[in-house]
Amino acid sequence: MRHLIDPLDFTMEETERLLDLADRIASDPAAYQEAARHKKLATLFYEPSTRTRLSFEAAMLNLGGSVLGFASADSSSAAKGESVADTIRVISCYADIAAMRHPKEGAPLRASRYSRIPVINAGDGGHQHPTQTLTDLLTIRRRKGRLGGLTIGLCGDLKFGRTVHSLMMSLARCEGVRFVLISPEELRVPDYVITETLGPRGIPYEEVRSLETAMPGLDILYMTRVQRERFFNEEDYVRLKDSYILTAEKMKLAKPDMAVLHPLPRVNEIALSVDEDPRAAYFEQVQNGVYVRMALILTLLGLEG
Repeated sequence: MRHLIDPLDFTMEETERLLDLADRIASDPAAYQEAARHKKLATLFYEPSTRTRLSFEAAMLNLGGSVLGFASADSSSAAKGESVADTIRVISCYADIAAMRHPKEGAPLRASRYSRIPVINAGDGGHQHPTQTLTDLLTIRRRKGRLGGLTIGLCGDLKFGRTVHSLMMSLARCEGVRFVLISPEELRVPDYVITETLGPRGIPYEEVRSLETAMPGLDILYMTRVQRERFFNEEDYVRLKDSYILTAEKMKLAKPDMAVLHPLPRVNEIALSVDEDPRAAYFEQVQNGVYVRMALILTLLGLEG
């Protein structure tokens, strides 16, 4: 039995195989509509989620399975003080596979140690979000035809963004990848990501403050929200917030085949006018997330065929 807690739980070869399966599902979804019949997915969401939870539910329903679970800690026995370990022991009696989102880093890992069913980390605090990473990888590969040999720009909140950390860890295993890290000083990538992920592999990177400066050299631009609550004072936020809003005007600086990704939800960091640009891939990303989660469920249940 396997779990997916960290993006590196799967080797790059295993990741590519999973993406291949997601591609096959995307090309013929009807062929998989009974693949997980009579199987049950438990969605254990201790903090609010719309996209990730519904994406998991849609994935399981598309496979002919069923879904049970809770959408917040308040509606679970966690409100009575039940531990994650006890919850997963109980859920193991009801379901065949579980997806867990938790505000505490490491909670899905702890659950996996007590579980009798596969556990998928659907986001733990500011730590990891591996299924979003798989979604991002599929979107990049479908847009560019490869994962290696690309210049990836990551923009916005690079300090607290778990999607950014997970994506960097995974892409760092691909040959010829280069990162451009675009953020205010207050939200730069944590030092441990540089020293533990990029440094040992000799991955080239540069840190810049200007989105416009970085745009012309990028193959992929991964946008995230600059969050007001991360700043110590309002003055700094007001000074910086507009610098990291992607507009149609800024898109004129980019390559004709650059792709713009965003883990969503979007607030104002991508102008609505960008949605009409064929390089905008963030809603395509949402659809890819369903295919990836279908492929992951099949893989962890040993039903991939």
